Amino acid sequence: MSLKSLLLVEDNSQDELLTVRALRRANVANRIDVARDGQQALDYLFREGEFAGREGPELPTVVLLDIGLPRLSGLEVLSRLRADDRTALLPVVILTSSDEEQDRLMGYELGCNSFVRKPVDFAVFAETVARLGVYWLATNEPPRDR
Repeated sequence: MSLKSLLLVEDNSQDELLTVRALRRANVANRIDVARDGQQALDYLFREGEFAGREGPELPTVVLLDIGLPRLSGLEVLSRLRADDRTALLPVVILTSSDEEQDRLMGYELGCNSFVRKPVDFAVFAETVARLGVYWLATNEPPRDR
């Protein structure tokens, strides 16, 4: 059994720090990798570009994906993940500050597993992230490799 890991795709360094801190405070000891733009996320997931020789699990257990990313938006990343057999079933949680119904609708149409708005209050944000981490890394049963 491989160690479960999480990929955080987040371009805001403050949100990255808060997310990782909240996961660690919730005793999530799993590997957390970070991609800071949409193209870097795809390169990480498909082991291309700077990640061609990446060590660790083939795919993370879950991706926490922001929408407003440089180079490729989170929705573009999600679309490409769902179009590829290798990542079609990879759990993707959109974690965003967007409260636009159009973003939420498009996220679900493209196949996200969950859409979570980032709370503004730090304590609520930390609790939300902690619950996401525990659920997706410890409680959820992902599909077995095909």
